[in-house]
Amino acid sequence: MGSERKFLQENMRRVLLKEYLVEQTKRAGFGGVTITRTPMGTRVTLVCERPGVIIGRRGEYVRALTETIAKDFKLDNPQIEVQEEKKPNLNAQLMAEKLAVALERGWHFRRAGHSTVRRIMESGARGCQVILSGKLTGERHRTERFKAGTIKYCGTAAIYLMKKGFCQARLKPGVIGVVVWIMPPDAKMPDEVSVAGKPVIVAQPPVLPPEEPEIEPLPPAAEDPGDGAPTEELK
Repeated sequence: MGSERKFLQENMRRVLLKEYLVEQTKRAGFGGVTITRTPMGTRVTLVCERPGVIIGRRGEYVRALTETIAKDFKLDNPQIEVQEEKKPNLNAQLMAEKLAVALERGWHFRRAGHSTVRRIMESGARGCQVILSGKLTGERHRTERFKAGTIKYCGTAAIYLMKKGFCQARLKPGVIGVVVWIMPPDAKMPDEVSVAGKPVIVAQPPVLPPEEPEIEPLPPAAEDPGDGAPTEELK
């Protein structure tokens, strides 16, 4: 049981560290964290929308954050690396936090959900799904889903291709859970294969038949003189 207990403690420590970083970097737009063990120590990579807020003036805030992590979570020589998210609309965690903030500001849940899905799809995502669960309209719990594009729920595609983000919106009726799933534009499905050396067939436009020449209308026929019109006598 020694090794199993060690793995459980390590995973629990990583979860607590992630929750702490989410709380401390909320103003900078937390987009995710990656913890990697190296021979030189522990590397903590933070992805955020505004890295300058985390770094602080002359790196003061990031140094204080590093000391706190080393003391409270007992990491070996932690090194924090801050990266900027170039495409925030394709980051599931960032979009979940923005949606939670919109709900806390008073947006209707349907308007906020559809707006989030539209922003994600306009950024080029292959698919996205937004799930809101909690006391949305009354005292009873309910769940609403907003979906567009392609979404995978199981298998290799769901594990390795789908990006998931979670956040909570704290309202007066209660807490609303916000889950965002995004399939990035560069995701390749397992069934999408390409054969090497196969010529690419470009679809040609359909060949239309030649247009027939327009038929000129006939000149109007001469009017037949009426009964009262004078007629020439035949000689």
